Amino acid sequence: MNDSLIDVLVHSVTSAAEGIRAFELHAADGRDLPAFTAGSHIDLHLPNGLVRNYSLVNSPAERHRYVIAVSLDANSTGGSKYLHENDLQGAVLKISTPRNNFPLIEDGAPKILIAGGIGITPLYAMIQRMEEIGDLWMLFYGARSRACAAFREELEALDAKQPGRVNFNFDDEAGQMLDVTSIAVRAPLAAHLYCCGPSPMLDAFNMVTANRMPDMVHVEYFTAPTTASENAADAADLPETFTVEIAGTGQSFEVKRGQSILGVLMENGVYAASSCQEGCCGTCVVQVLEGIPDHKDFVLSDRERATNQMMTICVSGSKSKKLLIDLD
Repeated sequence: MNDSLIDVLVHSVTSAAEGIRAFELHAADGRDLPAFTAGSHIDLHLPNGLVRNYSLVNSPAERHRYVIAVSLDANSTGGSKYLHENDLQGAVLKISTPRNNFPLIEDGAPKILIAGGIGITPLYAMIQRMEEIGDLWMLFYGARSRACAAFREELEALDAKQPGRVNFNFDDEAGQMLDVTSIAVRAPLAAHLYCCGPSPMLDAFNMVTANRMPDMVHVEYFTAPTTASENAADAADLPETFTVEIAGTGQSFEVKRGQSILGVLMENGVYAASSCQEGCCGTCVVQVLEGIPDHKDFVLSDRERATNQMMTICVSGSKSKKLLIDLD
């Protein structure tokens, strides 16, 4: 899997907003970068050994560059902190090819976009794409303050062209956070709803959109939401231990219920791509050739889970005594 990594040059580092840095990445060999679609993200391999995934914020029409925006997280485990504290302009880093777990559905239906903080990043790429193809859209963007809103000037310019499409909510001015519930309730049933932001925002969004058609509701998680503990009856049906076999190598490992498949593989020297380790990014998704996964991720669709042909090995387990997976 390392063979698919791309060397990129950090062409520039700029301030996108207070506490947010934008990084423009060019292919180190000067060639065009692989095509991507709005909503895509890349895995960024940092010099300190960490791998973190970031949404691409520029237009998919651009092949000469990728742009990511990184917010300094007060609880950073080393990713955003490293990117904010080190001068990386001119550095050569490795990235994955883009993946899209949060695609823009280009069916001509109007789009209602709801962003909180750094959650604007995939939605801004979608806006640029919709401007190119002529789709109707409306954005509701909540930030702590004007200074903290990334791409505010660019969005204001778009709104000036067609007023009413961009709606800001600055907590320090409005005296309250963005009212996600009210926005979703008022949204036409024929519109696609997209939401990306902090967990409380996503929780409210999921609650108010629960009765909408699933194909019209789209969410991207940056971190795993807080979920209820596993139902005791469901847990009773799971095996106490199961076997994971690697297709191609024949290697086989025992995994106890509650253990991470990814963790067991790493402990035994088996490489598997991973990033968030919370079931949110899709980096560790593998093919399932035999067995029934116990899905615990927040990235696969209901349809993808129902096929039992793929799974995230960082958080998901097994309902069967054996899983045969393909890491290639």
